[in-house]
Amino acid sequence: MTQGPLAPTLPADLPDDPLHRAKAWLEHATAAGVQRNPNAMTLSTVGSDGQPSARVVLCKAFVPDPGYVVFYTNYRSRKVQQLTANPQVALTFHWDALGRQVRLQGVAVRSPAAESDAYFATRDRGSQLGAWGSDQSAELASRDALVDQIRERAAGLGVELGPNLVPVEQSGAPEIPRPPHWGGIRVWPSRVELWIEGADRIHDRAAWTRALDPADDGFRPGAWSGTRLQP
Repeated sequence: MTQGPLAPTLPADLPDDPLHRAKAWLEHATAAGVQRNPNAMTLSTVGSDGQPSARVVLCKAFVPDPGYVVFYTNYRSRKVQQLTANPQVALTFHWDALGRQVRLQGVAVRSPAAESDAYFATRDRGSQLGAWGSDQSAELASRDALVDQIRERAAGLGVELGPNLVPVEQSGAPEIPRPPHWGGIRVWPSRVELWIEGADRIHDRAAWTRALDPADDGFRPGAWSGTRLQP
């Protein structure tokens, strides 16, 4: 019998593939509106100096087969500098209202350009301009300096900005191309942990691991092997 996304425990016989169940939890959290950004996940990286860093990013694609998740960012940002130095990263989804947590550990690589182009085209014009206007993670003299920088770069793209940096509607307004320094990051997990909150802190936990062999489109993953963990 198939368990629903809110079953109190994982099945006695663990599923062969944890990512399908993790995606079902994400889809349920999204449909139920359990929080403002149910696709929020904490990304943890370690730079060349050995210092860890964590921040929240938004999962924009969860692909259980062959198995990766995608977020988008500025390729000049601190996070990308760190994952370039050390592509081993960790991601954590936590839905407190559901008592569910998903932990992913794996390798980060840049998305194919076509994937980044396609996603960028779906963003509203303000967000598209924001990708051009901000040098993410760079030091900034003042908020006013940022506003001036965004207006100047928008004008360079043929876009006029009104109050609050809202693009002015213009007939025949040019399309905004994707900046070459902005795009997707695919994280291919080699380890996945599913966690279900339990009474008296007797949680239900299980972890799966798999091998990742490099391939032209990222990796060719091996089969998952799972085991239960004590809480």
